[in-house]
Amino acid sequence: MSRIGNKPVAITPDVKVAVADGVVNVEGKLGKLSFTLPPHVGATVEGSEVHVKCLDDADGASALHGLSRSLINNMVIGVSQGYRKELQIVGVGYKATLAGKKLTLNLGYSHPIEYMIPDGVKVTVTDGVKVLVEGTDKQLVGEVAARIRRYKKPEPYKGKGVRYSDEHVVIKPGKTNA
Repeated sequence: MSRIGNKPVAITPDVKVAVADGVVNVEGKLGKLSFTLPPHVGATVEGSEVHVKCLDDADGASALHGLSRSLINNMVIGVSQGYRKELQIVGVGYKATLAGKKLTLNLGYSHPIEYMIPDGVKVTVTDGVKVLVEGTDKQLVGEVAARIRRYKKPEPYKGKGVRYSDEHVVIKPGKTNA
């Protein structure tokens, strides 16, 4: 049995959870999310808690049990509080601009990089060097932030590039004449 899967998911008063035909629907003040339960896993809503159950002892069912519980918990948090990732752009001349659903990044290449923001994610650019990614889906917010960071990872000598705001970049010492 999965220890994580056995924990009930607490539902806050502003969130509605419904389970029907193997699909979990979560609705809150920030939006709606749904998740199809894998085979061998079931869920029930009892009062202000969601209980996830492993239906049989098939291979991998225990892992899917814990995963399903974690995904449902992330959905409840997402529709009530939301998720956010903050990125910083470091480097002379490096900047970001936002026009509608298109994020344009100038990261020292000979051309600007254009990234189309997917639905369900809100991106905000402040001062041209701070990018805030917000949304209800934890996986989607993390994926968008990782894709933006992937265009120019922080390099180890001057630290130039796109980094998470809480990321620590270790700067290597350059060559010395000794």
